[in-house]
Amino acid sequence: MTEVNPDELSARLHADGNDVLVLDIRHQEDYDDWHIPDSVNVDVYDELQDDPETAKDALEDLPTENEIVTVCAAGVVSQTATDVLGELGYDATTLTDGMNGWSRVHRSAPVRTDLDGTLVQVARPGKGCLSHVLISDGEAAVFDPSHYLGEYEEILDEYDADLVAVFDTHAHADHVSGGADLAERHNVPYYLHPKDALAIDATPINDGETIEIGTVDVEVIHTPGHSEGSVSFDVGGEALVTGDTLFHESVGRVELGVEAGIEDSDVEANAAELYESLQRLRERADGAVVLPAHDPGSPEPPVTAALGEIKEQNEDLSRDREEFIETLASDVPDHPPNFERVKRTNVGQEDVPDEELSEVELGPNRCAAE
Repeated sequence: MTEVNPDELSARLHADGNDVLVLDIRHQEDYDDWHIPDSVNVDVYDELQDDPETAKDALEDLPTENEIVTVCAAGVVSQTATDVLGELGYDATTLTDGMNGWSRVHRSAPVRTDLDGTLVQVARPGKGCLSHVLISDGEAAVFDPSHYLGEYEEILDEYDADLVAVFDTHAHADHVSGGADLAERHNVPYYLHPKDALAIDATPINDGETIEIGTVDVEVIHTPGHSEGSVSFDVGGEALVTGDTLFHESVGRVELGVEAGIEDSDVEANAAELYESLQRLRERADGAVVLPAHDPGSPEPPVTAALGEIKEQNEDLSRDREEFIETLASDVPDHPPNFERVKRTNVGQEDVPDEELSEVELGPNRCAAE
């Protein structure tokens, strides 16, 4: 069996990618929903399952100058595609674990600030997730970590820093947080607002509280709306870690907690709260770098924008209160896959076995309002 692992493919695509053609053989609707950027879709999934010989007509006109990497959901049917392509004379390999494997890829890069320390952004391009690591004076804090803890351990080792705190901006709906596990591994506090820590052992954080990481003050700003316990963090006046409250071109959606059955509020009340939260963030320094927990597409770190820029480009920030509430309460996009189960896991109401984590998370990020 000829395979390429997701990290290797990511590195090749990041370096150049001109020698690789990523061929996605899933149904077109699955491809349209979520795929590797610049990949090509040839929908032969059914043919490959039923009678691989019948897929040859659709595959025989592919370019011959590139290595072809085949992709499906889990790397099983795509292996059949690789075998068929080999019979046709192509140089073909299979992406290990398919889109499931692609969702595990992480990339990192420093964020430019004037902090007395370093901020590292960790992007998960297959999920559109962003997390952040603050290092100052030998101490470190991690914000919104995925459950792939090795990614953060490597950064701690690289900077020779001791982890002293783990923060989640909110109980996420698109991915299972690694925050509690990372904190337990290092015997440090796991910070989550009480409104989101419904049944999980977390150190509470409240509006206006300041936590020192090395020589950098991290101020808690309670910014409910996306979830009742959503917070943003002002990092030394230089950066705003905004979770799913404020994105660069959108804002957080307001119905996920209600529809997951873990909030007693309604979408109109949440939209009103989010509007007020955004007004609070608007008051921060225009030069502060806004670092959300997600970015659409396949983010390449560092994904950054100054608050002043976002005020000008984000249409949601220009709406008056009435229009804002009406728009967010009525325009509900498709939900993140398995969001109810993911939400319940992140508030401590459900325990997903380790072997099911990747499957539960599989799919695109959809935490932004449209």
